[in-house]
Parts: sequence; structure tokens; C-alpha cells
Amino acid sequence: MSKSLTPSTEISGSVDLPGCSRCRDLETLDFDFAFAYQPIVDFRARSIFAHEALVRGINGETAASVLARVNDDNRYRFDQGCRVGAVKGAAELGIRELLSINFLPNAVYEPAACIRSTFEAATTYGFPKENIIFEVVEGEKVTDRPHLINIFEEYRRFGFMTAIDDFGAGYAGLNLLAEFQPDIIKIDMDLVRDIDTSRPKQAIVEGIAHICRQLKIRLLAEGIETRAERDCLLECGVELFQGYFFCKPAFRAVGNIDPAAWS
Repeated sequence: MSKSLTPSTEISGSVDLPGCSRCRDLETLDFDFAFAYQPIVDFRARSIFAHEALVRGINGETAASVLARVNDDNRYRFDQGCRVGAVKGAAELGIRELLSINFLPNAVYEPAACIRSTFEAATTYGFPKENIIFEVVEGEKVTDRPHLINIFEEYRRFGFMTAIDDFGAGYAGLNLLAEFQPDIIKIDMDLVRDIDTSRPKQAIVEGIAHICRQLKIRLLAEGIETRAERDCLLECGVELFQGYFFCKPAFRAVGNIDPAAWS
């Protein structure tokens, strides 16, 4: 996380964002963290579509070990630090594909104000803001759906892409999709696991794929571990993939796709 970036009133490119006391009084966290980057592939195009920035401890410890230190008092600072750190790391690694950043909707108070650190990071490190995807962090309990939709709409207005994670579980269902259509939907991993042996799962994913085609939403399946899962999901209409079958998250590095994963 960069500790040199502090929010300002104006962002480059004639974007004027409102401020709030939390932005002005942004403090550093009392713990550090780093990132691993995992590729998301476009299988039909045989190319890397994006990289997801996944939080890790400074020595590669699990995300859970870091998230366990996040509480109501530091949630906002952690969320802001994640945005800056993910962009900084991606720029230093030379990533030029899309970058997916998890965010904590419960840490966003005024969407237009809370986005300022991302603008500044993109400008400071030379990373195109139009290549940034904001994705709700896995496990975040969203009880205020209108607030989440407002966040997504504001982020889209400022030129960022949006993604709904774990579609089909918790808050991320058809009711949310009826109110807001993101750029990308990520299928819940429980639907992906062993889908090649489950006709009910196949029918559900085929239905989601049909909806996404109608709404012009890209559909992504994460957690792919086997060739059979990949091939079955392709038949169901999924083209974007993420998982160990292609590449594990690379700690402070850009992951390389296993050539056998394309065959």
C-alpha cells in the first residue's frame, strides 16, 4: 500500500470530486499487506483478459489472515489502501490488461468521494482508469442493496468497469441483476465445482449464460480446477475463466498460463 498518496479536491482530467471528512483524515493502517495477481483468460481468444488483485500478507500469507485484522474502525482505510496498492503493483509489474480490484461496499460512504484515491493512483502510476474493474469482495455482507447499486452506478459514471462476484449466492442474485447490469458476472464457485457431473448445475449456468447474452454482460467462471469443468462450461456458454487449472495466483508477480490449459 502506498502511504504517500493522500486525497485531494481535484483529480486530473477535469474530474472534480467532492470530499468528506474520512477522505481528508485518511490515516495509515497499523499493518501492511501485499498482492498476488491471478490471470483471467478469454479462452476463445487464447489470451489473458484481465488480472485479479488478491490481497495477501507481506510474506504471502493468506487473504484470511489479512482480512481478520479488518474491523469497523479501519475498514475504510483498508479499502482505500487496497485500491492504491493494487493499481501500484499492477503498474510496477507492467500489467496492461484489465485489472479487477475487490472493494468493500460497507466501507464506501460517498461513492464519488471515496473513488478519489483510485483516480490519483491511476494517474500517479500511469495505469489507465478505463482498465480498472471494481468487484465486490467475496464474503462481504451487503444488506443495503440500493447503496451497492448507487456505488456501481457512480463508478460506471466515472469510467470504471464493474463486476458482481459469486452470482447465484447471497446478495448477488436475479433481483440485483434486474436493477443493475454490470460489465461482468462471476458465477458462484459452488456452481462451477464438478459441473461436468451435475445436470442441474449445467442447466442453471446455461440459464445464466442466456440472460447474460440478452443483457450484453460478460460471464466469467472462477475456481476452474479440471479440464472437464472447463469444457463443460464452454458448452454452457462461458468464455472467461479463472482458476488453478490455468494459473495459480502469483505473489507480487504476473502469472503465466500453463500452455496445456489451452488444449
